[in-house]
Amino acid sequence: MMSQWPSPGKLNLFLYIIGQRADGYHSLQTLFQFLNYGDTVSITPRNDGEICLLTPVEGVEHDDNLIILAARLLMKAAAQTGRLPAGSGADLAVEKRLPMGGGLGGGSSNAATVLVALNHLWGCGLSKDELAALGLTLGADVPVFIHGHAAFAEGVGEILTAVEPEEKWYLVAQPGVSIPTPVIFKDPDLKRDTPARSIETLLNCEFSNDCEDIARKRFREVDAVLSWLLEYAPSRLTGTGACVFAEFDTESAARQVLEQAPVWLHGFVARGVNTSPLQQAILAQTEFR
Repeated sequence: MMSQWPSPGKLNLFLYIIGQRADGYHSLQTLFQFLNYGDTVSITPRNDGEICLLTPVEGVEHDDNLIILAARLLMKAAAQTGRLPAGSGADLAVEKRLPMGGGLGGGSSNAATVLVALNHLWGCGLSKDELAALGLTLGADVPVFIHGHAAFAEGVGEILTAVEPEEKWYLVAQPGVSIPTPVIFKDPDLKRDTPARSIETLLNCEFSNDCEDIARKRFREVDAVLSWLLEYAPSRLTGTGACVFAEFDTESAARQVLEQAPVWLHGFVARGVNTSPLQQAILAQTEFR
C-alpha cells in the first residue's frame, strides 16, 4: 500500500561562518527552522528487495540520486545488524515543490524522509541517532531533518541543540537562479572569521547570514529580490541561497506583500515550525499502530 510522507523545507534563520577547517569544510553557527511547506515522498513497499525511483531528476543519474542513496544506505545498515526483514524494497516517488539549489534543503530533506519512513515501514528499528549518523554521510543538513526539531547547529551543521525560536510567517522568494554551495564557500571574499557566540547571545542579536554579501555580489537576481523585499520586512538569504525570505508576524501580512510582488518575483508563504511535519507524521503513524 502506498503511503505519502512530508519532506519539508527549512530556513537558516541566521548563518555565521566562524572558521575554515583543515579539510576545507567551514565551521558554522546556524539556526534551523522547518517550514510547513515542502515536497512529498510517496513510498510503496516491495517484497523483492528492489529499490526503484519512479520520478527521475533530469541531469541526475538514478544511482546518484540522494533518495536512492538513502534507501540503499538504510538497507545496508539494517542488513548488517540483522534488522532488515527479508525482501524489503520500495518504489519511491517525489513530488517536488522546493527548488533545487535554493538553500531550502530539498535534497537533504528528501533523503531524511526516505531514511525515517523506510525505517518505519520496514520495521528496522534504527534509532534517530543511528539514522542521523547515516544521513550525515549523505549531507551535513540531513541530521536536522531526521531529528525533526528546530535546532542551533555547529560544526559543519551536524552538532545540534534543540531550540524554540518564534514561529513566524515567511514569504519565501525564489530569484530564478540555482546557486551551487561550492560557489559561495570557495569565494575568496567570503567572511570566515565571525566570532563564535553562545546560542543565548545569538538569539538576542539581530539575525544575519555571512553568505548573503557574496550571493548578492555574484547573482544580481538575488540582489534584486532582497532589495525589493527589504522595503517591506526584515529579509535574508537562507543557507547559501538562492532563496531569500521576509519575516512577518501574521500570514495575512505576508500574503499582502506577495500579492504586490512584481511579475519577476516568484514565491510562496509558509509558517516556520519548530516540530518538523515529518516528525509529526511519524508520531501519528506510531500512535495509529
